[in-house]
Amino acid sequence: MKVGTDGVLLGAWTSLDHHPFSILDIGTGTGVIALMLAQRSHAELIDALEIDEDAYEQAVENFENSDWGDRLFCYHAAFDEFVEEMQDEEKYELIVSNPPFYSADYSSGDAKRDQARFAEALPFEELLEGVSLLLSKKGKFNVIIPYTEEEKFRYLAADHGLFPQRITRVKGTPDSAVKRSLLEMSFLEGQPLIDELVIETARHQYTPEYIELVKDFYLKM
Repeated sequence: MKVGTDGVLLGAWTSLDHHPFSILDIGTGTGVIALMLAQRSHAELIDALEIDEDAYEQAVENFENSDWGDRLFCYHAAFDEFVEEMQDEEKYELIVSNPPFYSADYSSGDAKRDQARFAEALPFEELLEGVSLLLSKKGKFNVIIPYTEEEKFRYLAADHGLFPQRITRVKGTPDSAVKRSLLEMSFLEGQPLIDELVIETARHQYTPEYIELVKDFYLKM
């Protein structure tokens, strides 16, 4: 399956400064973000969750074929089932998610694709409620979402006691609109650090900032 820029961005941008022992990747797809965090960290427990059977099987294969297979485990379950099962267990010190998103004003221009995305979507409310139950008191939650959803997401997060610590808004080119928001959240209130990341100056002409962020994960960068 195709590796998306969103997943690579989140896997590279997520801070590991608090040296998490345990990590959870919600909606891991084929496991890219979990694998990136395994490469970047010494976390001893990296759990991943995926509801789609084909993606789950691919993630398991990718984990087993990686250098970090002994630290990676993938669950095949819906998020609400997983939360119910795990909320009384040890909390995760880092949670990440590149959630399948859908909102009424989002359209890819392909009705069938939009319908599939809607069916697979994990509502932000459900995601945030689950994260608030699974995250340790000093833990961090990192997510990438459409910029158009950022205000709503932050509003919903506050209802669950989660507040942004860092925000990076992502643009494809210097002149394009902001497309994505990378958010690092925790149970601490305060003023978030906000910056901007531009990916390209022209087609395949990547900015130094983007190269610096993702160079460890591409063979040609």
